[in-house]
Formats: sequence, C-alpha cells, structure tokens
Amino acid sequence: MTAAPSSGPVLVLPSDPGWVRLGAGVVGELVGVFGESALFVDHIGSTAIPGMAAKPVLDLQVAVADLAEAERRFAGPLAELGFDGLPYRYDHVPAGVDDDPERWAKRFWRRRGHPAGPDCNLHVRVAGGPNTRLALLFRDWFRHHPEAVPAYARFKSLLADAVPDLDGYADVKDPVVDLVIAVAEPWAAATGWAPHAR
Repeated sequence: MTAAPSSGPVLVLPSDPGWVRLGAGVVGELVGVFGESALFVDHIGSTAIPGMAAKPVLDLQVAVADLAEAERRFAGPLAELGFDGLPYRYDHVPAGVDDDPERWAKRFWRRRGHPAGPDCNLHVRVAGGPNTRLALLFRDWFRHHPEAVPAYARFKSLLADAVPDLDGYADVKDPVVDLVIAVAEPWAAATGWAPHAR
C-alpha cells in the first residue's frame, strides 16, 4: 500500500462522491491501453471507498501475468496519456509476514496535472500476487464496514497535518494498514471473500 516516494506536504480531503465516477473512467481508459493483457483493472485505495477521506489522487490497479512484459509493452502508450514511470518497484510487506519481497514486486506509473485525465497512481501487479489481493481486500473490507470509515479517515487527516511529506505519511500509515488487514483476513475467511468474487 505504500505510496511512491515524494516530497512536499500531504493533502487529504473529505470524501468526494465524484471520485468513483472518475475512477470508472480511468478503469475504462486503462482497459483500452492494456487490452487482453489486463486480467483485471480496478479502482482501489481510499478514493474507491465511500465516505473515506483521501488524497485527491486516484489509485488504480492493473493485474497482469508478467510485470516485465507489461512494462516493455505499455510504457509508451501510458506516456502518451500522461503517465510517468517511476522506479518504485516493491510494495510494503505487512509486519509479521515472512515472505519473499519479490512476491510483492510491481511497476508504478503516476499522472499529475495532465489534460488527458485526473491525477492517478497506477499500480501494475501480478495477478494472484499477495499485494494484488491485499489492495482489493483493504478496499472491500472498508466497503463492507462503513462504521470503520470515519475513524480511519480521521487518522489520515491528522497524520497528513503531522508529517512534512508523503514519505513520512507512508511510513506511519503502512503499519496501520497492516492492522486493518489483520482484522480483514478473518472477515475474508468467514465470508468466503475472494478478489473479484461475484
């Protein structure tokens, strides 16, 4: 869940119902770019959770079979849509999880201030990978537990005011995401939740 390295103050805004509509538009845009190479394309993160305060940046996830191939084939088309590739290649491995960091690899693009569309973080991850699953579990647990949204939203707003930049924000937020996942996993097991289950 870790954000890309950055500097400058962190802006967390109250929930905007328009984020869901914008996210659906970018999902369609990415489906057009990746075609059949995209096994799944999802709007993830706080802007995909009703009522959640968030940075005004949409997080999108594209699940692919091969990261290197996706980077090779789609860096050019993504650049045409204003997405800049960044050298951020690994997600945070949750505390207490003894796993090979390579299983948490990804490719990351960012779009900011571009006329082609809204500001976005694009996480390209391996379909079936633990980081791909975690992003969806985080989103879906909050969607099914709206009573937890105000507390997490308040935490993020206070944290944004307390740290100088996005690096510090991510360093503090990652362990709290770990706590959310620790609660979400028993819920997933009890309900039979699975990514993209209908």
